[in-house]
Amino acid sequence: MSNTPSVPRYVIVAGEASGDILGANLIESLKKFCPDAIFEGIGGPLMAAQGFQSVVPMDRLSVMGLVEVLGRLPELLKIRKSLYQDCVDRPLTAFIGIDSPDFTLPLERRLKEKGVLTIHYVSPSVWAWRKKRIFKIKKSVDLMLALFPFELPIYQQHDISVECVGHTLADNIPLNCDQAQSREKLNIVNTAGPVFAVLPGSRRGEVERLAPLFIESMSKVLKDQPDARFIIPVVNDDRREQIASLLKGSNVDAIIVDGQSRDVMIASDAILLASGTAALEAMLVKKPMVVAYRFTKLTYAIMSRMIKVPYVSLPNLLANKALVPELIQDDATPDKLAKTLLTTWQEFKENQDIQQTYLDLHKMLRKNAGATAAQAIVDLVERKQAERKP
Repeated sequence: MSNTPSVPRYVIVAGEASGDILGANLIESLKKFCPDAIFEGIGGPLMAAQGFQSVVPMDRLSVMGLVEVLGRLPELLKIRKSLYQDCVDRPLTAFIGIDSPDFTLPLERRLKEKGVLTIHYVSPSVWAWRKKRIFKIKKSVDLMLALFPFELPIYQQHDISVECVGHTLADNIPLNCDQAQSREKLNIVNTAGPVFAVLPGSRRGEVERLAPLFIESMSKVLKDQPDARFIIPVVNDDRREQIASLLKGSNVDAIIVDGQSRDVMIASDAILLASGTAALEAMLVKKPMVVAYRFTKLTYAIMSRMIKVPYVSLPNLLANKALVPELIQDDATPDKLAKTLLTTWQEFKENQDIQQTYLDLHKMLRKNAGATAAQAIVDLVERKQAERKP
């Protein structure tokens, strides 16, 4: 087969909302190099707004946990097989997997064996657990696009082409955010007490495990701060209905907001959130936070034996110290979460060190990610095409 299409064609796979953000920014930047390029694969609404064609809804890939994925395995394998066949049957410029490594890396490996150029955007946490994956990664990708500087050494040690591109969120979020403006947007005015943003995750399974815990924590916060207000951003109607149902019967009168998670964070005085990209965004908007997570018991039993780093949240990994509190699994109790949230909120304004660290990390991650990633991809494509010429 010919690997070079007459019109540049990129097949991109993003499996969740954070990947959709990165994918949209990348497509926008790649179009500046090749305006007539075709972008297809699996992505979300932000990528679609850039002209991307998704063959299945992105949420079909949004599943987390070693055990949880088993129930969806037949469907995921069918989707992956279909993508592989499309990439083999129709010439493409490159395949780009954005995160979702358990889905994308095996696909990338098979495609690379067929001579397809493969790029992976967002390093798997190979530096933290399952370190032997680095050998599979080497066989799977022509280029790794990493978000964070601490991810580079393991790739360099194994002679894998890698580039640190920073994070789109760091580029898009101002160094200083306007809380009053965000409160006005959300119609949060005349607040006597603190405003807490609460983000129990975007997936149904996450919300099932974390929202009841967070609601109990909010209830306990109200005992100390009766005037406190809570805002919960949701990604879609299903999460809105799920959270509204869980709030019924509690004494917590939370405001549920469709989307606008960044404005919700900026409007808040402190944030209680599920571990993930939200913690990075909370750091970038310079808010005190408490990071919490609960896995199923079996998933946690497996993962806790494999993880080799002392932290789970990105702010702590980037700072290489306990910058923000992490309450994971059995430590994530309503009493501990409520107490830690209140303490973190009350102490933050006086803590100049953490505020300066937030700012320093934000500046470090500002690398114009989309353009930097696009340039690295275009350079790789041109180099490989030159090598193929007789």
